[in-house]
Amino acid sequence: MSPKVKRLLFISVNIILLFSCQKKEHAVGFYYWKTIYKTDTLSQEVVQKLKSNTLFLRIMDIDFKDGGVEPIPISPISFEQKVDKNQQLVPVVFINQKIFTELDSLQIRGLAHKIVPFVTEKIKQGGHDLFQELQIDCDWTKTSRDKFFYLLAFLQTMPELSQVVLTSTVRLHQIKNIKTSGIPPVKRATLMCYNMGNLRQFGDHNSILNQKDLDTYLSGSLKNYPLALDIALPLFDWYVAFRDHEYIGISKYIDRSDLDDKSIFTQNPKTQLFLLNQNLEKANLKKGDVIRHEFVTKEQLILTAKFLNKELQGKENRIIFYHLAPEIVSQYTYADLQEIIAAF
Repeated sequence: MSPKVKRLLFISVNIILLFSCQKKEHAVGFYYWKTIYKTDTLSQEVVQKLKSNTLFLRIMDIDFKDGGVEPIPISPISFEQKVDKNQQLVPVVFINQKIFTELDSLQIRGLAHKIVPFVTEKIKQGGHDLFQELQIDCDWTKTSRDKFFYLLAFLQTMPELSQVVLTSTVRLHQIKNIKTSGIPPVKRATLMCYNMGNLRQFGDHNSILNQKDLDTYLSGSLKNYPLALDIALPLFDWYVAFRDHEYIGISKYIDRSDLDDKSIFTQNPKTQLFLLNQNLEKANLKKGDVIRHEFVTKEQLILTAKFLNKELQGKENRIIFYHLAPEIVSQYTYADLQEIIAAF
């Protein structure tokens, strides 16, 4: 082999190595899921450090109320402050899939004509004139699939959304059971990598995120999914309450400091189960109730990211953290979040 050929071969190999070692740059976003929008110093600091310029803003839920037969906005967002102009707003509308059992095609079109102006007005209230993407969040089933897909298809025919990309969410079971779940008629979806276990079942398991369910639902299935996918990862924790081993709800009135108070709770060793030693009026809990504290560690999220990266086979995706609130993002350092993103 001539010196010239050797030199060209050496250069080619190094170029290949250079490009193979370069990490993908992932766009990073956050969901905002509170009913009142207001900024705080910690959340804004995290957003700026991560160079996150997209905020997925929950606008409203759509559901029936008090036995009604017409779907209405539930807990729509209001704005205590305007959203930074540098943030791209993606309005998100959550729809309870049960409403589709009561709607025909005409009513679904009517619902679409109500959704769009409502969203548009809310975005203006938040200080933005336009939005480039609208996300519809619905955990559809085999029975609600066709009507939900009809709504997605119809929304994309509306002149008001001619310059807007419509996206949807997709759950693990909808990836696994693609034949019965179908594929939403959109070009891009967000895979919700949380709330995958049985929340209501008593025990020491983690219903927010666990590797076993990821393997069961996504191994071998995710790589073949035909839509471009973004990834939503959980940062939140919650306190699941049980009475006589029966689920009674998620408590919003206790926190880690309560669990650490041994006069109030006794921890079951090597578990996240806490037995209540006395009545706790502020949380409407009784002596003998059990709290399961569920949370997701940095290590779990890194493991999840590596698993997803392998299954997605290097496809480009946005990373969206759920969700942006000081009490949530304070549980992770900037270095933690960077390490999670880098694992993709």
